[in-house]
Amino acid sequence: MGIRWSVFVMIGILLIVNFTACSNKEEDINDLLAENLQSKVETGKNIRIVYSDSAIVKAVIHAPVMERYSEYGNSSDVFPKGILLEFLDDNRVVKSWVKAETAVREEKTKKITARGNVTCYDDENKKIETSELIFDEIERTVYTDKLVRITNPVKGDTTYGFGFKANQDFTRFEIKKKVQGKLNIADIVPLKD
Repeated sequence: MGIRWSVFVMIGILLIVNFTACSNKEEDINDLLAENLQSKVETGKNIRIVYSDSAIVKAVIHAPVMERYSEYGNSSDVFPKGILLEFLDDNRVVKSWVKAETAVREEKTKKITARGNVTCYDDENKKIETSELIFDEIERTVYTDKLVRITNPVKGDTTYGFGFKANQDFTRFEIKKKVQGKLNIADIVPLKD
């Protein structure tokens, strides 16, 4: 009876030790998984995002760093170290560029908000400068309510104003409230009597 008793005691001790060890490991694994599941941020470096419509590339984003914040119903991409956005024509030729110090893209609204020394160029060397510019992916427009400066070195024009809206390749634009401008004298059309 002494040997059976000691075998049962040994088996009991081994089972208790085994369950205790397993439960501690299981708790550690569950804690580790819970921490990783709580993490809603993905980070990437040297990012290139291509936007296409009917298999035709329309825009490309380049960024040194992107942080993707995943939240139910509205995830966002944050570009904390700058962004270069290129707009292409149907022949995949870059027609305009947008550079900014930071940017945020909201998945729900399909808008990219670029901030900090935002500069836009087109293939005709027109340059638009502002502190904030919003690109609407659905409407394919860019706009701001901030102060803008538009220079056209070909014509020698510089225009300042508040509020700006343009199509994504900057071929058509409007300034909502013009503050001042400098025009080339050749562009002035005389009034007819």
